[in-house]
Amino acid sequence: MTETPQRPRPLRVLAAMSGGVDSAVAAARAAEAGHDVTGVHLALSANPQSFRTGARGCCTIEDSRDARRAADVIGIPFYVWDLADRFREDVVEDFVAEYEAGRTPNPCLRCNEKIKFAALLDKALALGFDAVCTGHYAQVIVREDGTRELHRASDMAKDQSYVLGVLDDRQLAHALFPLGDTVTTKDEIRAEAERRGLAVAKKPDSHDICFIADGDTQGFLANRLGRSEGDIVDESGAKLGTHEGAYGFTIGQRKGLRIGTPAPDGKPRYVLDISPVDNTVTVGPASALDVSALTAIKPRWCGAAPTGPGTYTAQLRAHGGETEVTAELVDGSLEVTFAEPVRGVAPGQAIVLYDGTRVVGSATIATTTRATAGVA
Repeated sequence: MTETPQRPRPLRVLAAMSGGVDSAVAAARAAEAGHDVTGVHLALSANPQSFRTGARGCCTIEDSRDARRAADVIGIPFYVWDLADRFREDVVEDFVAEYEAGRTPNPCLRCNEKIKFAALLDKALALGFDAVCTGHYAQVIVREDGTRELHRASDMAKDQSYVLGVLDDRQLAHALFPLGDTVTTKDEIRAEAERRGLAVAKKPDSHDICFIADGDTQGFLANRLGRSEGDIVDESGAKLGTHEGAYGFTIGQRKGLRIGTPAPDGKPRYVLDISPVDNTVTVGPASALDVSALTAIKPRWCGAAPTGPGTYTAQLRAHGGETEVTAELVDGSLEVTFAEPVRGVAPGQAIVLYDGTRVVGSATIATTTRATAGVA
């Protein structure tokens, strides 16, 4: 007698629906796979009308309505959960505090860590759900021993594993990414949404920070932190100009420096260092941005923490490429050395380590060692 292979047990899935096309298709695929799916839209603003409009964010009343319409078409229950206070404390306030301290944060990564796979997941599990489903492009692979690994999406062009590198093994055990193993273009995802009758099929993607309505990060920070005039200096300490707040700059920035005096060699200057203590921004040549090593803190591992030094590839920005590194956990901090110098690495950014396509873990960059001399 031939045994019929057992199908995976249907799960109770809470689908986070932002109001965009990716999360709508992900929810539809989860339902089509036989899971018991409930849609939920996260209200992340105490005043959603003050957030982005015109289908550009994930925090507007318009987005909530789009998510509800998609859930109706899919045929799943739908709710709106108010996580505005938690979002303000864990994402917005963290964002402001990091810039005030002269660091460059990634709010999308923090939202995944603190909201979607902490606050939302905890509430989902308490209500009896098995997993949280999102429209991220990444893969969770279950090994023969039952352990789970986070891997890059099949299509590197859409891979979002970098902003998921903060997830630990407990969170991965309850994560579902239905789009991650799909080798398709975004146009094909939109075509699928249209075939399914989802009105968000042609809705534009959001690329900006969702809680900054007009996309003016410097204006947002100035409103929160106030304007504070300081000096722009070169590497020797000579004053070249002034600014209205050191928080308005990031390491590697070239545009918007408004320095009247040209460099002796006539080449552009870049932000090399930001000192919130004396409100000073240091600028210099592009070559001074080269970094040979860094120390990162608050490591989070997608599984067991690595032991001893190892060779990995690392990604330093959400849309950046990979670079070869050696890394070792020393007294709770991650010590990383680059095989070749990399440019424009800023404290506050996340470094995500990979072993092939597998995400090893993530940590927050604290200090960098320049390839020439000095520490930023």
